[in-house]
Formats: sequence, structure tokens, C-alpha cells
Amino acid sequence: MKKLYGVIGNPIAHSMSPDIHNAALKDLGLDGHYHAFKVEEDSLEDAVKGIRALGLQGINVTVPHKVSIMDHLDHIDESAKVLGAVNTVRREGDKLVGYNTDGEGFVKSLMRILDKPISELSFLMIGAGGAARAIFTTIVRDNPEKFDICNRTIEKAKQLTESAPSFRNVEVLSIKEAEERLEQYDVIIHTTSVGMYPNVEDIPLSLQRAESSAVVCDIVYNPIQTSLLKEAKQKGLKTLDGVGMFVEQAALSFRLWTGHEPDVEKMRSIVVGKLGGK
Repeated sequence: MKKLYGVIGNPIAHSMSPDIHNAALKDLGLDGHYHAFKVEEDSLEDAVKGIRALGLQGINVTVPHKVSIMDHLDHIDESAKVLGAVNTVRREGDKLVGYNTDGEGFVKSLMRILDKPISELSFLMIGAGGAARAIFTTIVRDNPEKFDICNRTIEKAKQLTESAPSFRNVEVLSIKEAEERLEQYDVIIHTTSVGMYPNVEDIPLSLQRAESSAVVCDIVYNPIQTSLLKEAKQKGLKTLDGVGMFVEQAALSFRLWTGHEPDVEKMRSIVVGKLGGK
């Protein structure tokens, strides 16, 4: 019998998860299908009951359900507990278990382009939302030289630092303060929606003072080349687009469900093709 997988969220019509997961299932000869399900916020409890009743083997969870779904699962893995959010659910026997692959997915994509270990690098992150929390808590496990956070709302950034209280080499900055000390950072990570389609001309901060050796990352993947990444390339800086995090977190979910390794490069090519990139 064909095994069923899916993603729940709202809106969901734009999701490219079915494209990459169904391609991976087909490539590996696995008898399964992955489908996108639009689920309203007030229908989440019923949706989880449906997942149980229909025997789905795994689901991805996206906005607006990443936090609220935790109340409807049987167990929360440590990867999701520390983040307070779930992006992947796996059926384990008759239980539904929540995981989070966002942070590890970002780090896996980043490590592909770094030439030094995280412990020897200084980081600046722009933003303090859910994705930022996943990235921050994952990276600081490897004890970077420092990991500063800038955000329009300073208090929200301060709250984020409390998610990893044992890590001390962190400072909260305003956007202006971050721009003024940009030369201090080896890796600059943008985690907000600034520059996302349709507001593609927007940019979170100026890279004028960035070091020539800096790596600039943007987790936005539509467009693939955000205004921030375009500015970085004009300065000759190494860049990492948001497709990397998207496909790596998806690949980790796929492994959790099936025990098989998907072709990450093929996943990336599908996403880039859908977005009209190269």
C-alpha cells in the first residue's frame, strides 16, 4: 500500500515541498506520495486527527502551525523542544513525534561553503524570529568566537539569546550598530522576510563595511538572489542563498520518515528551476 506524506500550512499552494519529495520518492523507488494540505488555524486539531486516522507516515509543518501543533502530538523530540517549534512530524508506531530540522538544515548548507570550523568564526544574525532561533541555537552548540544578533525590536533579540543561556559570547545590537561594526564578522546571516517577493528591492542593512572575506547568507529563497545577496556579490563576497536551507531541512525530514538518503542536488535543481533561477 502506498505510504502517504505531506505538508500542512496556510497558505500552502505555493509550496514546492511536494515537487522535491515526490521526486525523491520516485528516484528511490519508494511506493509513496507527498501532498500539500491547506489547514486553517481553527482546524488544526481535526487535521491531526485526520493524519492519525489516514495513517500518514510523516508531515512537514509550516506557518502558522509550527508552535500550536505541539499540543496535539504524543512526544516532542529534543530538537524541537529547544526551539519551541515543530517543522517535521514522524509516525513512530501509533505515536506522532515532533522534530525540528530547520537549524541543522541551515548549518548543513552553510558548512558546504565554509573553509573554517564554526568554532573559529564570528557571526552576525539579522532577525529574531522562529528561523533565527533555530539557527542561533544550532550554531552556538559549536561555540563560535561570537554570535551577535541585530533586530529592529531589541527586546525580541534579547529574548532569543535566552534560548541558549550557557553561550556568553553574544551581544544584541540595533541595525545601525551592526552596520557600523560589520567588519568584525566572518558570517552574516539574514533571517527576516525583508527582500522576499514581492518586495524584492528591500534590503535589511548595508554591507558597506563588510570584510572582503565575509560570507553573506539569506534564508529568503524567492527570489533566489535577494537584493542583499546581489550587493554582497558586487563586493566580491561569498554568498549562500535560501534554497540551501530549504532543501537540507527537507532532506533531513525525508531521512526521518523513510530511512533513505535523497539526492539533495536534485532537490535543489527542482527548486531553482521552479523559481526561474540558475
